[in-house]
Amino acid sequence: MRTTNKYIVMAIGLGLVTLSACGSSSGSGGDSKTVTLVSHDSWAVSKSVIADFEKESGYQVKVLEDGDAGQAVNKAILTKDNPQGDVFFGVDNTLLSRALDNGLFQSYEAKGADLIKPEYRVDEDKHRVTPVDTGDICVNYDKAWFSEHKLTPPRSFADLIKPAYKNLLVTENAATSSPGLGFLLGSAAAYGDDNWPDYWKKLKANGVKVVDGWEQAYNEEFSGSAGGKKAKADRPLVVSYASSPPAEVIYADPRPTTAPTGVATGTCFRQVEYAGLLSNARNTEGGKALLDFMLTKTFQDDMPMNMFVYPVREGAEVPEEFTKYGPQAENPETMDPAKIAAHRDQWVKSWTSLLLK
Repeated sequence: MRTTNKYIVMAIGLGLVTLSACGSSSGSGGDSKTVTLVSHDSWAVSKSVIADFEKESGYQVKVLEDGDAGQAVNKAILTKDNPQGDVFFGVDNTLLSRALDNGLFQSYEAKGADLIKPEYRVDEDKHRVTPVDTGDICVNYDKAWFSEHKLTPPRSFADLIKPAYKNLLVTENAATSSPGLGFLLGSAAAYGDDNWPDYWKKLKANGVKVVDGWEQAYNEEFSGSAGGKKAKADRPLVVSYASSPPAEVIYADPRPTTAPTGVATGTCFRQVEYAGLLSNARNTEGGKALLDFMLTKTFQDDMPMNMFVYPVREGAEVPEEFTKYGPQAENPETMDPAKIAAHRDQWVKSWTSLLLK
């Protein structure tokens, strides 16, 4: 779900596949034994899981990580006539219409699509994308900071504009970052088409800080993250994910008994990520096999502890230690993809005018 690989630093050496090559690659290069996946920087899968796919399918997997989700989608659109690879992973519900309207994907109904939970299915008449995972974009807070300052953490969008939380929140640019855009859409869902700009005017007056992407916001500006502590960050509130607290626990050494960060559950926006067979892919059969694989129980069970997302397949298992520290929001804000398509670009333009000028 994603931005610059959120937990790649913590994941080094833990058996995750995070192969990276950017920009200048010629994609699969016509090699019928290689299937090339283009992704944002948060792709991470257990080596043993990929090895099983390669053994069973006969295809070698090559991964090209291409920056933040928004950046990766835009680049894939620009190169669609001569794509970098065969499959694209990581376009989410905030950017889906842009990809579909620009003809980024060709139709393919992946095996196992009938096992996808109904609430995550889209484009069922053409099957241009396959839902792969889901998660929640939410404000995270630094538990220690709020305890030390004897201040109750915010719980809702409305709390964030209160004077008590002045100069505490950092968020990502909605024009360049997937979580930043998700947070904007969440506020629009909460306050309505006409009233969300007034909400953001109040956030600006209350000292919200805007940075380009998740990596900077979470690991450099947020005081509750491992990276933020090293950087002596001074913002105890950040737009991140409901799955960020379990990552702070799982990758800590030694592991704490409780997560050092919490989630303001009244600020969440439900995100869904998709994969699709790229138009003009060189290895369409390999691409189809990889899409099929992404819906297998093996792959879906593997995602939570690697990419810190929830599976979309019925019957997939989520480890207890993941749900203990990062449960999904019970009532997240949502928005119909058609409405996102109709308003996204204008909303981002308005947001940029309000916050960055």
